[in-house]
Amino acid sequence: MPFDLPPVTRNLLIANVVVYLLQQFFGLTLLQYFALWPWGPDQVFQTAQGLASIGFRPWQLVTYAFMHGGLTHIAFNMFALFMFGGTIERTFGARNFIIYYFVCAIVAALAQLFVVQWFTHGFYPTLGASGAIFGLLLAFGMLYPHEKMMLIFLPIPIPAWIFVIGYAAVELVLGVTGTQAGVAHFAHLGGMVGGIVLIQYWRGKLPIKPKRRLMR
Repeated sequence: MPFDLPPVTRNLLIANVVVYLLQQFFGLTLLQYFALWPWGPDQVFQTAQGLASIGFRPWQLVTYAFMHGGLTHIAFNMFALFMFGGTIERTFGARNFIIYYFVCAIVAALAQLFVVQWFTHGFYPTLGASGAIFGLLLAFGMLYPHEKMMLIFLPIPIPAWIFVIGYAAVELVLGVTGTQAGVAHFAHLGGMVGGIVLIQYWRGKLPIKPKRRLMR
Protein backbone atom coordinates (compact mmCIF):
# COMPACT_ATOMS: atom_id res chain seq x y z
CA MET A 1 0.00 0.00 0.00
CA PRO A 2 1.72 3.23 -1.22
CA PHE A 3 1.83 5.75 1.64
CA ASP A 4 4.50 7.93 -0.02
CA LEU A 5 2.23 9.26 -2.74
CA PRO A 6 3.79 11.14 -5.67
CA PRO A 7 2.65 14.74 -6.20
CA VAL A 8 -0.02 14.44 -8.88
CA THR A 9 -1.86 11.62 -7.12
CA ARG A 10 -1.65 13.46 -3.81
CA ASN A 11 -2.95 16.70 -5.34
CA LEU A 12 -5.82 14.90 -7.08
CA LEU A 13 -6.83 13.39 -3.75
CA ILE A 14 -6.74 16.82 -2.10
CA ALA A 15 -8.67 18.47 -4.94
CA ASN A 16 -11.44 15.87 -4.84
CA VAL A 17 -11.81 16.17 -1.07
CA VAL A 18 -11.83 19.98 -1.21
CA VAL A 19 -14.52 20.02 -3.91
CA TYR A 20 -16.58 17.51 -1.94
CA LEU A 21 -16.41 19.78 1.11
CA LEU A 22 -17.44 22.75 -1.04
CA GLN A 23 -20.41 20.72 -2.23
CA GLN A 24 -21.65 20.54 1.35
CA PHE A 25 -22.02 24.35 1.33
CA PHE A 26 -22.73 25.16 -2.33
CA GLY A 27 -24.12 21.82 -3.49
CA LEU A 28 -26.93 22.88 -5.80
CA THR A 29 -24.94 25.72 -7.34
CA LEU A 30 -21.94 23.50 -8.05
CA LEU A 31 -24.23 20.78 -9.37
CA GLN A 32 -25.91 23.23 -11.72
CA TYR A 33 -22.72 24.52 -13.30
CA PHE A 34 -20.08 21.83 -12.90
CA ALA A 35 -21.76 18.41 -12.98
CA LEU A 36 -22.03 16.73 -16.38
CA TRP A 37 -25.44 17.46 -17.91
CA PRO A 38 -26.76 15.89 -21.14
CA TRP A 39 -26.02 17.81 -24.31
CA GLY A 40 -28.85 19.42 -26.19
CA PRO A 41 -31.16 22.33 -25.33
CA ASP A 42 -31.04 23.67 -21.79
CA GLN A 43 -33.92 22.94 -19.49
CA VAL A 44 -35.34 25.46 -17.03
CA PHE A 45 -35.71 24.52 -13.37
CA GLN A 46 -36.94 26.33 -10.31
CA THR A 47 -34.11 26.81 -7.79
CA ALA A 48 -33.82 28.67 -4.50
CA GLN A 49 -32.42 31.62 -6.46
CA GLY A 50 -35.24 31.55 -9.01
CA LEU A 51 -35.48 30.06 -12.49
CA ALA A 52 -32.22 28.60 -13.81
CA SER A 53 -31.29 27.35 -17.28
CA ILE A 54 -29.36 24.10 -16.86
CA GLY A 55 -27.56 22.10 -19.52
CA PHE A 56 -24.29 20.89 -20.97
CA ARG A 57 -21.22 23.14 -20.93
CA PRO A 58 -17.81 22.08 -22.34
CA TRP A 59 -15.93 22.49 -19.05
CA GLN A 60 -18.21 19.90 -17.45
CA LEU A 61 -16.22 17.20 -19.29
CA VAL A 62 -13.53 17.80 -16.64
CA THR A 63 -15.24 19.39 -13.66
CA TYR A 64 -17.74 16.55 -13.17
CA ALA A 65 -14.84 14.26 -12.26
CA PHE A 66 -14.11 16.26 -9.09
CA MET A 67 -17.66 16.07 -7.74
CA HIS A 68 -19.28 13.18 -5.88
CA GLY A 69 -22.74 12.14 -4.88
CA GLY A 70 -22.06 11.17 -1.29
CA LEU A 71 -19.53 10.07 1.29
CA THR A 72 -19.50 6.44 0.13
CA HIS A 73 -19.04 7.53 -3.48
CA ILE A 74 -15.98 9.68 -2.82
CA ALA A 75 -14.58 7.22 -0.26
CA PHE A 76 -14.47 4.34 -2.76
CA ASN A 77 -13.06 6.49 -5.55
CA MET A 78 -10.37 8.08 -3.40
CA PHE A 79 -9.41 4.70 -1.93
CA ALA A 80 -8.88 3.39 -5.47
CA LEU A 81 -6.93 6.52 -6.43
CA PHE A 82 -4.81 6.04 -3.32
CA MET A 83 -4.20 2.38 -4.13
CA PHE A 84 -3.42 2.63 -7.85
CA GLY A 85 -2.58 6.26 -8.59
CA GLY A 86 0.91 6.29 -7.13
CA THR A 87 2.01 3.14 -8.94
CA ILE A 88 0.69 4.35 -12.29
CA GLU A 89 2.14 7.84 -11.80
CA ARG A 90 5.59 6.42 -11.07
CA THR A 91 5.34 4.25 -14.17
CA PHE A 92 4.12 6.97 -16.54
CA GLY A 93 5.81 9.99 -14.99
CA ALA A 94 3.88 13.00 -13.70
CA ARG A 95 3.15 14.61 -17.10
CA ASN A 96 1.89 11.46 -18.80
CA PHE A 97 -0.07 10.51 -15.70
CA ILE A 98 -1.96 13.80 -15.80
CA ILE A 99 -2.68 13.30 -19.49
CA TYR A 100 -3.81 9.73 -18.89
CA TYR A 101 -6.06 10.58 -15.96
CA PHE A 102 -7.92 13.35 -17.77
CA VAL A 103 -8.16 11.49 -21.07
CA CYS A 104 -9.90 8.66 -19.19
CA ALA A 105 -12.19 11.13 -17.42
CA ILE A 106 -13.11 12.92 -20.67
CA VAL A 107 -13.71 9.72 -22.67
CA ALA A 108 -15.84 8.46 -19.79
CA ALA A 109 -17.88 11.67 -19.95
CA LEU A 110 -18.32 11.37 -23.73
CA ALA A 111 -19.45 7.76 -23.35
CA GLN A 112 -22.02 8.80 -20.76
CA LEU A 113 -23.28 11.65 -22.95
CA PHE A 114 -23.65 9.25 -25.88
CA VAL A 115 -25.59 6.69 -23.85
CA VAL A 116 -27.92 9.32 -22.39
CA GLN A 117 -28.47 10.96 -25.79
CA TRP A 118 -29.21 7.81 -27.75
CA PHE A 119 -30.52 5.28 -25.24
CA THR A 120 -31.71 6.44 -21.83
CA HIS A 121 -32.89 9.94 -22.88
CA GLY A 122 -33.00 11.22 -19.32
CA PHE A 123 -32.01 14.65 -18.05
CA TYR A 124 -29.90 14.16 -14.96
CA PRO A 125 -26.37 15.07 -13.86
CA THR A 126 -23.39 12.72 -13.87
CA LEU A 127 -20.61 13.25 -11.37
CA GLY A 128 -17.67 11.40 -9.90
CA ALA A 129 -14.08 10.41 -10.63
CA SER A 130 -15.09 6.83 -11.42
CA GLY A 131 -14.31 7.05 -15.16
CA ALA A 132 -10.75 8.14 -14.45
CA ILE A 133 -10.46 5.57 -11.65
CA PHE A 134 -11.52 2.76 -13.97
CA GLY A 135 -8.86 4.00 -16.36
CA LEU A 136 -6.27 3.60 -13.60
CA LEU A 137 -7.56 0.11 -12.87
CA LEU A 138 -7.23 -0.74 -16.56
CA ALA A 139 -3.66 0.62 -16.62
CA PHE A 140 -2.71 -1.45 -13.59
CA GLY A 141 -4.10 -4.58 -15.23
CA MET A 142 -2.18 -3.91 -18.45
CA LEU A 143 1.11 -2.82 -16.90
CA TYR A 144 1.19 -5.24 -13.97
CA PRO A 145 -0.95 -8.16 -15.23
CA HIS A 146 0.41 -10.76 -12.81
CA GLU A 147 0.09 -8.71 -9.62
CA LYS A 148 -2.52 -10.17 -7.29
CA MET A 149 -5.75 -8.32 -6.47
CA MET A 150 -8.69 -9.17 -4.24
CA LEU A 151 -12.29 -8.09 -3.80
CA ILE A 152 -13.19 -7.05 -0.27
CA PHE A 153 -16.07 -9.55 -0.11
CA LEU A 154 -14.08 -12.28 -1.92
CA PRO A 155 -10.58 -12.40 -0.38
CA ILE A 156 -9.08 -14.67 -3.03
CA PRO A 157 -5.94 -13.44 -4.87
CA ILE A 158 -6.64 -12.95 -8.59
CA PRO A 159 -4.12 -11.89 -11.26
CA ALA A 160 -4.70 -8.24 -12.14
CA TRP A 161 -5.49 -8.88 -15.80
CA ILE A 162 -8.24 -11.37 -14.90
CA PHE A 163 -9.59 -9.03 -12.23
CA VAL A 164 -9.80 -6.12 -14.69
CA ILE A 165 -11.42 -8.16 -17.48
CA GLY A 166 -13.92 -9.62 -15.02
CA TYR A 167 -14.76 -6.21 -13.58
CA ALA A 168 -15.26 -4.78 -17.08
CA ALA A 169 -17.55 -7.69 -17.99
CA VAL A 170 -19.65 -7.10 -14.86
CA GLU A 171 -19.91 -3.38 -15.68
CA LEU A 172 -21.04 -4.21 -19.22
CA VAL A 173 -23.72 -6.62 -17.99
CA LEU A 174 -24.95 -4.16 -15.37
CA GLY A 175 -25.07 -1.37 -17.95
CA VAL A 176 -26.89 -3.38 -20.62
CA THR A 177 -29.44 -4.81 -18.20
CA GLY A 178 -30.04 -1.50 -16.46
CA THR A 179 -29.09 -2.93 -13.09
CA GLN A 180 -28.04 -0.50 -10.33
CA ALA A 181 -29.98 2.50 -11.60
CA GLY A 182 -28.11 5.73 -10.98
CA VAL A 183 -24.66 4.22 -11.61
CA ALA A 184 -22.94 5.33 -14.83
CA HIS A 185 -21.65 1.91 -15.90
CA PHE A 186 -20.92 3.03 -19.45
CA ALA A 187 -18.90 5.95 -18.14
CA HIS A 188 -16.79 3.42 -16.24
CA LEU A 189 -16.32 1.42 -19.43
CA GLY A 190 -15.58 4.62 -21.34
CA GLY A 191 -12.75 5.40 -18.93
CA MET A 192 -11.32 1.95 -19.60
CA VAL A 193 -11.62 2.42 -23.38
CA GLY A 194 -9.85 5.77 -23.17
CA GLY A 195 -7.11 4.16 -21.11
CA ILE A 196 -6.48 1.19 -23.37
CA VAL A 197 -6.38 3.36 -26.51
CA LEU A 198 -3.90 5.79 -24.96
CA ILE A 199 -1.66 3.02 -23.62
CA GLN A 200 -1.66 1.25 -26.98
CA TYR A 201 -0.78 4.57 -28.64
CA TRP A 202 2.10 5.12 -26.24
CA ARG A 203 3.27 1.57 -26.94
CA GLY A 204 3.30 2.27 -30.68
CA LYS A 205 0.55 -0.27 -31.38
CA LEU A 206 -1.72 2.12 -33.31
CA PRO A 207 -1.33 3.44 -36.87
CA ILE A 208 -0.42 6.87 -35.47
CA LYS A 209 2.91 6.54 -33.68
CA PRO A 210 4.09 8.54 -30.64
CA LYS A 211 7.39 10.41 -30.61
CA ARG A 212 8.43 8.38 -27.58
CA ARG A 213 7.11 4.95 -26.74
CA LEU A 214 6.02 3.69 -23.36
CA MET A 215 8.21 0.58 -23.27
CA ARG A 216 6.60 -1.30 -20.37
